[in-house]
Amino acid sequence: MRSFRFIPWIGAALLCLLPAPLPAQQIFQYPVTAPDVDPGVDHGNSDANLPDEFQKQLVLYRSLEPAGTIIVDTQERHLYLIQDETHALRYGIGVGRDGFTWQGLLQITRKTEWPDWRPPPEMIERQPYLPRFMAGGPGNPLGARAMYLGNTVYRIHGTNAPETIGQAVSSGCFRLVNDDVIDLYDRVQVGTHVIVRQD
Repeated sequence: MRSFRFIPWIGAALLCLLPAPLPAQQIFQYPVTAPDVDPGVDHGNSDANLPDEFQKQLVLYRSLEPAGTIIVDTQERHLYLIQDETHALRYGIGVGRDGFTWQGLLQITRKTEWPDWRPPPEMIERQPYLPRFMAGGPGNPLGARAMYLGNTVYRIHGTNAPETIGQAVSSGCFRLVNDDVIDLYDRVQVGTHVIVRQD
């Protein structure tokens, strides 16, 4: 009977040997992503170092959506352009960073080549050093093409920073390398349905 009195003490001693738990903010940290490139800096239209998974390719993809529908998978960092019931063109994308992700169904309401960039007031409030206007062209953060989604501030667009593809770095827009966004732009029309999924 006497030996049972020592069991709680032995248990307490063993607990002391275990590593101390990390604070909650250290356990649940979001993965670090690439820093964005400043407006006016042009890192090119593509990235030779882009991993295969983020390069444009025809893939097997089952979907009941009609051909021509765009499906954005923010977790995978892929945009799919449905070709038929079992195939899609897959593009690598950059997505919204933590706090700027969203999901839903919208349509492309406008298409623009070499769009001008006017940061929305919310972005200027967060980053007051940004220019209030930048004409379209190399170095513009919207890249070579932009497809505007509904009446929102969100777009599918190119980028002046191809190395950010596969990263969560934007304010909610979806970016492709310029070579890919030009290809996508030429394949879709105003009115195209865009389905954005987070999981």
